[in-house]
Amino acid sequence: MRGWVNAGMLLVLLALSGCGSSDDFSDIDAFLKQVNEAPKGTIEPIPRFQTYQAFTYQATDMRSPFQPPIRVEQAKREKGSRDVHPDPNRVKQFLEGFGIGDFEMVGILANATGRYALLKGGGGVHRVKVGDYIGQNDGKIVAISDTEVDVVELVPDGEGGWLERPRTILLKEPS
Repeated sequence: MRGWVNAGMLLVLLALSGCGSSDDFSDIDAFLKQVNEAPKGTIEPIPRFQTYQAFTYQATDMRSPFQPPIRVEQAKREKGSRDVHPDPNRVKQFLEGFGIGDFEMVGILANATGRYALLKGGGGVHRVKVGDYIGQNDGKIVAISDTEVDVVELVPDGEGGWLERPRTILLKEPS
């Protein structure tokens, strides 16, 4: 066994000696000569940067130029009520994580316990009843008929009050 180890080491030494047998370091010598002959100068100073000038956007109260002009008369604008407001302590339901426009009514179910609507949206078909909440604006289901689901949403009026906005989800007719 010892003979095989000595033979292996001899083979490795022969292979390595073949790689480094020439004393040609001309490329390294040329590089070192080039580095040593390079002019020794000073390092340029760091450039001075201009200070940032803050810009204040002055047209925040103007309408976007990309929107068509809308005439809103403040006197005719509906005012919200401070008496109506969403319950901050109410636990949110699953369907409140989706916009109400994402849902469509696909059917109804009725049994001894009540009447339910089948709403498609939010990743599946969901069974809802009167009193359930849907949509991102505290929409409460107030009525279910054969052809529609009536929802009342609470939306802020922009002046600290809340408006009740009725919405209807219609039954999708089969095509």
